[in-house]
Formats: sequence, structure tokens, C-alpha cells
Amino acid sequence: MRNGLLLLLLALAGSAQANIVLPRVLGHNMVLQRDKPVAIWGTAAPGEAVAVQFGAQSPRTVADASGHWQVMLKPLAASATPADLTIKGNNTILLHNILVGEVWLCSGQSNMEYTMRKSSKVTLPPGADTTAVHELDRAHDPAIRIFLVNRKELIKPDSLHRGWSVAQDSALRSFSAPAYFFAKELHQKLGVPVGVVSSAVPGSRIEPWIAAEAFQQDPAFAGQKVAGDPAKFYEPMIRPLAPFALRGFLWYQGESNCFLAETTNYTQKMRLLIQNWRAAWGDATLPFYYVSLAPFKYSESKDNKGTLTTETLPRFREAQEAVLQVPHTGLIVTTDLATNLDDIHPPYKWEIGRRLALLALAATYRQANVPASPVFRSLAVKGNVATVNFTTSAPLISKDGQPLTHFTIAGADGVFVPAQARLKGQQVLVSAATVPHPVAVRFGWDEAAQPNLFSASGLPARPFRTDH
Repeated sequence: MRNGLLLLLLALAGSAQANIVLPRVLGHNMVLQRDKPVAIWGTAAPGEAVAVQFGAQSPRTVADASGHWQVMLKPLAASATPADLTIKGNNTILLHNILVGEVWLCSGQSNMEYTMRKSSKVTLPPGADTTAVHELDRAHDPAIRIFLVNRKELIKPDSLHRGWSVAQDSALRSFSAPAYFFAKELHQKLGVPVGVVSSAVPGSRIEPWIAAEAFQQDPAFAGQKVAGDPAKFYEPMIRPLAPFALRGFLWYQGESNCFLAETTNYTQKMRLLIQNWRAAWGDATLPFYYVSLAPFKYSESKDNKGTLTTETLPRFREAQEAVLQVPHTGLIVTTDLATNLDDIHPPYKWEIGRRLALLALAATYRQANVPASPVFRSLAVKGNVATVNFTTSAPLISKDGQPLTHFTIAGADGVFVPAQARLKGQQVLVSAATVPHPVAVRFGWDEAAQPNLFSASGLPARPFRTDH
């Protein structure tokens, strides 16, 4: 038995009609992943012959004793020309307007679920570019397709096959803004159709997105009772999507776990989620790109039970960053995207999507000269000056032309004080009059920090600390 979806479909497949039934993720308007084998699957009567036709390919199979069937289409070239996909058995299903291109699964909590409707109501500072705010009025590119997962509906059979939509009008209004803007950027840069699946739940912790058996089999959690309702969302909202062929995953979650002041424990859970999802799709190399949390006053929140300080968020980001040790992962920095430190939902979702797309363009699609955030590389101390070296593909700048902000420095006593910081080429020289012999530097190490150290390509430097 594959999952709850199969159990439900088998009940229908065993009826007198014995019709072929497809999972909801297979439907009109979908995008099939290019350059990879593509699974087409469903249920039918045991022993029923099933034939699939797409382009020049016509694989056939027979439903097994449990009624399950699956065929594989050989890797397809990208195509923006609409085509039909036919599945024949005792009944015939004809899926229209199918494209071939890039497919990504986007998940997380409310900041991923954040809809285009909300994005269209964002108020920007005077003089800001409002183009993206009005995207809903212009979006009608037939090469961008969207699929919004409904928690209660995904595991149910759907005879209409209308889960996928062109990214426009009412369907887009209810869809994830980060996912859409990611797709838009990819489409513009790659020139191929892009399909994005949004499967997100506001307020959700990471645990419900991981299969229960994954926790049970992992040495870090085996034998433990894991809080947070494991698999509550994985079973109805992730597992039924596999093995729909896709290029990779986007993840925008963490706020609910940050409120628990988690650090290394979150790193372990995130590693497990990545391993779990890759295993579900049978590909240990699927890219997994995610969002470092934006500034927010956790310590002043009404949900603070006394455990949250101004360093809780930086430490949580550090736990997120530790996941980069997992191959084929990437992280974007968002320290500049909060407009209200009392609002956990930063408004610039178009920039979130664009930055996630930059990760994919650089690491997955191997494009050259893609901008990236400056990242701490090393620290050297000479006299009373600590020299910070960065890994960056573009010159370092002060975004607002003012002295660099949010650097602190400490001597052997471990007491950090505000520091003066100035640029010298690709280095930052950090010092403080009260610290004659510095040993450690921190940057952006506060929940409210919105530093002005950027690359000339417009991306903020990643917060860091050299003391561990």
C-alpha cells in the first residue's frame, strides 16, 4: 500500500465501473518535468490494461493485484506548445494543455502560504518601485502554471482533473506569492515553462511535515516522543504528490520553531525532512532551497514565555545555516526585507521568490555570474583591529552610504560592545576603543538587526559570529 490515497482510490477502483482513477496532481494544465523520467500513475481494477499516450510515447502496463499501476515516460524536452495526455483502460481520461518544463514543490508555513492577494495590498515606502505589487493585474503568462494543495482534498479522487491552473486571475489570487515570483523569475531566465506546487500551512511547525517512520528510523529521534504532531501535514499534503517528477524543493518555515527557542534540534529536524522528502521521490540529489528568517521582535512578542531573547533569532538562523552541510542545499538572507519588526510576515515576497530563484539559477541550472549574498569566510586580528574576510562575487558596499552597522567586537572577556567597521576592498576592518585585543566579531547578531553591509549586486551580507 503506497499511502492513504491508494486506500481511498482502491475502494473506487473496486467498484462495478472499475474506472481508472488519477491522483489530483495529474491534471489539465500541468507542467511535466523536462529531462527526467516522468511517472504517470493511478488505480484501476486489478489486472486492467492501461495505456498512456503523450507525444510519440505510448507506454503500457497492467494494474497489479492491489489495483495500482504506473508507467514511466522517457525524459522529455521542454515545450511551451500545449499537448494532450491520454490514459486508456476501461475508461479514457484526456488531459489537455500540458506543457514540459521545470517543476518545483514549495512548502512551509504562513510566509510561504502568503497569497498574491495579500501581496497586491502591500503598502510600500514613498518612492519605492510598486511594479510587483500590481502583478495580479498583469499576470497572464500561459507558460507559468500553479497547483495549490488543499489539505482535505489532495487524497480524494478527482474526476475533473482541474487542480492545475494558468497563473492568473482567481487561481493566482489564492496562490503563494513567493512560489509565483520564483516561477516568474525562473521562466524569464530559463525561457521554459515553469510549474510550481504550493503545499503550506500557516503556523505549522516543521515536525508535521516529516513522515512518522522517518523520526522512528533516525538515530537522533528513535525511541523518543516527538512533539508537534509528526506527519500531520506530510501524509495528506506531501506524500500523495510523490512520485510526480520535479526539479526540487523550496522551504519557507521556522518561525513556529523559533518561538520554541530551538537551535541544533531544529537543524536535525530539517536534515531529516530533506532526507525524508528526497527518499519519497527516490532521488537523494534533489535541490532544497530555503529562507533564513527575517528580523522580528521575538523577545517582545506576546508568545514569549520568558525563554526568548534578542539572540534567539540569530541563534535560530545559525541552526538553519548548519543545514547547508547537507549537499544540494542553499539559503537566502532576508535581513533587509522587514518593514515592521512587530509583523512576522515581511511583505516583499517578490524579492523572496527572486532570491530563491537566484539559488536555483546558480546551483541547479549552472548559470554564470548569478548574484549571491556575501558570506563570512575568515577573521584575522592584528593589534586592535579585526579584519573580516568575505566570500562574495561582487564588491562590498554600504547600501545607504553610511558607516557600516551592527558589528560588535569582544576581547578575551567575551563582552561584546558596538564596534566601528569600515570597508577595505573585500574586507571589513572592525575595532572598538574599549577592546585593545579583540578575539571575536559578531555581525547582525540581534533579532532587530537590519545591517547595511551589502554586495554591489544588491544582496545583504549573511549574519555571523566568530565565537562558538
